[in-house]
Amino acid sequence: MLKNDLILRAAKGEAIERYPVWLMRQAGRILPEYRAVRNSLSGFKELVETPELAAEVTIQPVDILDVDAAIVFSDILVVPEAMGCEYQMIEQKGPWFENTVKSTEDLVQLAQTDFDVEDRLGYVTEAIRITNKELNGRVPLIGFAGAPWTIFCYMTEGHGSKTFSEARKILYTNPTLAHELLSRITKVTVAYLKAQVAAGAHMIQ
Repeated sequence: MLKNDLILRAAKGEAIERYPVWLMRQAGRILPEYRAVRNSLSGFKELVETPELAAEVTIQPVDILDVDAAIVFSDILVVPEAMGCEYQMIEQKGPWFENTVKSTEDLVQLAQTDFDVEDRLGYVTEAIRITNKELNGRVPLIGFAGAPWTIFCYMTEGHGSKTFSEARKILYTNPTLAHELLSRITKVTVAYLKAQVAAGAHMIQ
């Protein structure tokens, strides 16, 4: 039983006594407590992939800012990594993919989409379970995943971009590849979001 279900009632369009408040990056650099945990590790990915620590920083904003929801600490790029397209998070630069998908041959190298999401992304679902246990019904927990087009852009471009021109070029020059990759990303993303709900996420975005 949730003690504060304000954001869930708002999402359902029900009458609410005030607007619910949560921040998109509330578990992050705005908090000294987060930076202390982050600086004790080898990097951002270690934090994402360590369920106990991911749960700890997920809960920090609830304790400190008294927000109306927690959002699991993770990254949208865990999906392409689960598909076999690994990334590194470079300090001051952002994500970097050594191998990108630009051809049918590259697509063949990716994992098939029938893999067990819980097996490859279990660190996220475990973080959800730990977080819910620690929250003990104080506020809802939000799960999330990146939109397929966003993931497509990173998998084809290899890094962040203002234009994602490489991704756009593939749409026009190789629509068959583009549709197949988008289809695979979508299938994995749906399975991933279902796994988050099964693990205890109260809502997803």
